[in-house]
Amino acid sequence: MRELVPHEVVASVLAGLTAFIGGTALNLPPWAIFIGWAGTFLAGGPSLAVARKLWAAMPAGSTFAMVIVLIDQHIGTAFGQSRLAQDAVLALIILVVNTALMYTGRIGYFSLIPGMFFGFASYFATYFGGFGFHAGNVFAAWVSVVVMNALGPVFAYLSRRLAFPRPAAAPAPAAVPEAA
Repeated sequence: MRELVPHEVVASVLAGLTAFIGGTALNLPPWAIFIGWAGTFLAGGPSLAVARKLWAAMPAGSTFAMVIVLIDQHIGTAFGQSRLAQDAVLALIILVVNTALMYTGRIGYFSLIPGMFFGFASYFATYFGGFGFHAGNVFAAWVSVVVMNALGPVFAYLSRRLAFPRPAAAPAPAAVPEAA
């Protein structure tokens, strides 16, 4: 396939548009679009099947991350106030919740485990980075990151579609020299 507009140009224009999406009063994390966008190409490229897998996996990962934050907020000082004690509690929480995340990946609908980790990491970056329509709110961070991650496969599709691909002309067969 040949592109009427180079993919590099289309992708760059779309990337620039994310500033307007994230730069709103809602303080949305524009980089979360890039996570879903890259994930789309890593999972095989823009298609409805790939998008569906990511649209299931990324919110699941964000949900597990939110559970970690919620549990840590409630029992994070169970072993004491020192940094070491709080880290030990957090390590145990992550051990349990991450194990659940990994087992969830055995369910067909959530089988794109890298996609769950894209959502997992995106949630932490959104929450701890102060993004979302209500910074510091665990649920607002979840909604904000899920919406922005979900736009990733859409941007991946648009980056291909807006390049206006067209079939390339088949090369002419090479002439075979006649035997003497």
